Amino acid sequence: MEAPALEVVDTDLLILGGGMAGCGAAFEAGYWGRDKGLRVTLVEKAAVERSGAVAMGLSAINCYMGMRHGENQPEDFVRYVRNDLMGLCREDLVYDIARHVDSTVHMFEKWGLPIFKTEDGRYKREGRWQIMIHGESYKPIVAEAAKKAIGAENVYERLFVSHVLTDEATGRATGAVAFSVREHKVYVFRARAVISSAGGATGVFRPHAVGEGLGRIWYAPWNTGSAYSLAIKAGATMTQMEHRLVVTRFKDGYGPVGMWFLLFKGKVKNAYGELYEDTQQKAIAPYAPYDKVRPIPTPLRNHQMLTDRAEGRGPHYMRTDEALQALTMGLDPKAVREIESDAWEDFLDMTMSQALLWASQNIDPAKVPSELTLTEPYLMGSHSSATGAWVSGPEDLARDGYFWGYNRMTTVPGLFAAGDGVGGSAHKFSSGSYTEGRLAAKGAISYMTDNPGSFEHDPARVEEITGELFQPYRVFEEAHGSSTKEDINPNYFYPKQGLHRLQKIMDEYCAGVGANYITNEPTLRRGMELMEVFKEDMAKVAARDRHELLRCWELRDRIWCAEAHMRHILHREETRWPGYYYRMDHPKIDDENWKVFVNSRFDAGNGGWKMSTHPCHTLVP
Repeated sequence: MEAPALEVVDTDLLILGGGMAGCGAAFEAGYWGRDKGLRVTLVEKAAVERSGAVAMGLSAINCYMGMRHGENQPEDFVRYVRNDLMGLCREDLVYDIARHVDSTVHMFEKWGLPIFKTEDGRYKREGRWQIMIHGESYKPIVAEAAKKAIGAENVYERLFVSHVLTDEATGRATGAVAFSVREHKVYVFRARAVISSAGGATGVFRPHAVGEGLGRIWYAPWNTGSAYSLAIKAGATMTQMEHRLVVTRFKDGYGPVGMWFLLFKGKVKNAYGELYEDTQQKAIAPYAPYDKVRPIPTPLRNHQMLTDRAEGRGPHYMRTDEALQALTMGLDPKAVREIESDAWEDFLDMTMSQALLWASQNIDPAKVPSELTLTEPYLMGSHSSATGAWVSGPEDLARDGYFWGYNRMTTVPGLFAAGDGVGGSAHKFSSGSYTEGRLAAKGAISYMTDNPGSFEHDPARVEEITGELFQPYRVFEEAHGSSTKEDINPNYFYPKQGLHRLQKIMDEYCAGVGANYITNEPTLRRGMELMEVFKEDMAKVAARDRHELLRCWELRDRIWCAEAHMRHILHREETRWPGYYYRMDHPKIDDENWKVFVNSRFDAGNGGWKMSTHPCHTLVP
């Protein structure tokens, strides 16, 4: 294999990932760093205008307080998030986002994002925390502001970041290594501080859709867990990696249901016309006091549907027909078309696959109800999952053990996190992630001001990483002639084959859909044995081109996420979130012993994981 070209880039602040959190970090760092003469550099795997979970657009902003009209206060949001996470959240981080998120949304509107308005000029709400937008160009608008803030010449696109670099003597984050997905080239970034704002993890578990539907999932398929793998490999402490996101979606099309629930007041009924949330109230009674919380926490709603299905009362249907007929009754044709336009926009701007599926199955949702089901698990620290790094909170809010000098800094000096990468503070969504990126940038600027100096990277370490990056090429070159068909070879496998193997292990041993979200200690330990064998076999993953090389490293990201997820579930000996997963050897909530955060840290020196717990403090009564 020809040696790749090498380019070294010196910067002050390095931002990894150009999604909403990365764009927020770039915008804020550009503002605060300009007068200090700081160079801010952003690296993105794709193109910033259409990257991250918001790439396709959105029809709602799901985190907005409305404090200028007295609609909500940060304390209200903390209580909501705490209840949905069944008592376990970093209230300092949640509060910090809530008190700043409105200003973020107001900036979006100033930059040109169209937001629905009521007759009195307020934002039109979809639900208590959600406002409606025409969001087809949401990401390009945000990306443009980020590029202007730091200069387009400082945005590096089509680069996959594989490793965060640290100083061996101090442990401080000093840059990162990436490879181009367009050229045979390696980039080494030297920086004084790093913000990890990459994406969460999809594709870790076997999805509903396989074969002809492969690739059809809820959430962005290009989110492969870099936010977690980069932090884990750098030695950062992680938290709540046992948490996960399992949500109700339109079956097979994965269309969102939020607008139907909140705006159109749609109801979900089982096959016998019953409202399962009412008839299955008894099913969540053992999980008091959360059974009395309204809205019902997401995992408990899932538990109700799973119980209803186990009792033979499925399938479950969103009654789109009844909701639309109730809304349009007595209206003139023009008004009916306007309501239908709002209803269909939700699918045409962010989940086109749902519209195509309805068309292929001859379903007119205005006349026919649509089947719902629960998704496979995802790890998304910005959505309803609380997975991510254990970070310092803001000084004025942080409780014992929550603050170590700089807001959103991980336990690795100089390495900050935002969005999917921060654990313990779910329900950020797009606007909250952007806000958290801004907060992380301010913290990083302060850190660099207090800790000047630059670092030289160890050339031997860079050379070692470069060798690892292109190993899949060498595997293919050395062995592809040993069989008559390239994709059947005893000496290597392709990343797509490896992905299927990972998803099978996670589905069957770590409470996936195929296991009905059930596991126990012996099952987890068997899964971890298989994972160890798989990790050894990864030395034989092969790539024929840059596309497959990228897939190889995305698979490695997912393996790190999977292992962290399994280890955390194994350590938490309770079922804290029924409906997300069940530890059947510990089927109850155990507040006395387990109302704590489960944390972990990977030690690259010995390859071991250290598990621990940390107290959960209450900030808001």
